[in-house]
Amino acid sequence: MKNPRAFDIFGNVILVKFDKTEKLGNKKKFAEKLLKKHKSVTTILEKTGKFKGRLRKQETRYLAGEKTKEVLHKENGCVFRLNIDKTYFSPRLSSERKEISQKVKKGDKVLVMFAGVGPYSIEIAKNSKAQKVYSNEINREANKYGKLNAELNKVKDKIVFLDGDIKKIVTKLKQKFDVIVMPRPQLKETFLKEAFQLSKKGTRIFYYDFCKDDEINSVVEKIKSEAKKYKKKIKILRTKKAGEIAPYKFRIRIDFKVL
Repeated sequence: MKNPRAFDIFGNVILVKFDKTEKLGNKKKFAEKLLKKHKSVTTILEKTGKFKGRLRKQETRYLAGEKTKEVLHKENGCVFRLNIDKTYFSPRLSSERKEISQKVKKGDKVLVMFAGVGPYSIEIAKNSKAQKVYSNEINREANKYGKLNAELNKVKDKIVFLDGDIKKIVTKLKQKFDVIVMPRPQLKETFLKEAFQLSKKGTRIFYYDFCKDDEINSVVEKIKSEAKKYKKKIKILRTKKAGEIAPYKFRIRIDFKVL
C-alpha cells in the first residue's frame, strides 16, 4: 500500500488521511498496526471529507479499536473533550495556542472569534493573566463542548461564552478588547470589520488566513485596505507561517496593532 498522506493524534484517537485509491482492507491493516504502536490510542479513524463552512464539520470513517468519535485531548496543561465529526479541532495548532497565550498581558480583555471547543480561549484563561476571555463560536455543538472544557480546566469563571454569529453579537457588545484572536476557517469573508468595531487604540489582533507562499503580501495589503475602509490606523507587527495545510499552501498569522 501507499504510505498515508498524514495522520494526527487527538489524545485517544488517531485520524489518518489515505490516498484515494487505497483499498479498505489495507487501511484496516494499517489501522491495527497504529493501535499496537501507540499504546495510549484506543480508536483509529479515516478522514473522508474536508472541513465544510463556518461550522467546520468534517466526515470520518471508523477503522479500528473502540467505536467512538469522542476525543479526549491534552496539550499545554489543558484537556479538551470533543466530537471529531461535529466540531473543529487541530492538534497541529498546539504551539500556536501556547505562543498566543504567552503574548497576552496581565489584565488584558481578550476576544477569541471562531473559538470552536475553546482551545485558544481556555489556554489563554488558564496560562495567562488575562482579566477576562470572551469566547465566540457559531457551532452549537462546539459551544456545548467549550463550556464543558472550561469546567474541566477550572476556568469557567474567567470565560464569557458568546454563542452565535459574531456579526449579530458585535452590535450588542459594549466591550472593546485589548487582544482579538481570529483563527478563521477558510472563508472569503475576512471578519475584520467586526474586529475593528471591537478594537480600540492599542488593541493587538492575531489574524489567521490561508494562502500560497507568494500571496502573503496580498493578505497584508488586504488587512491594510480593510483598516483604511473602517478608518483605523494599524501597524503590522509580524507575519508568520503557522503550518503547511497543502503542498505550497500555508496557514499564516498576521499580528498587527491598532494605533
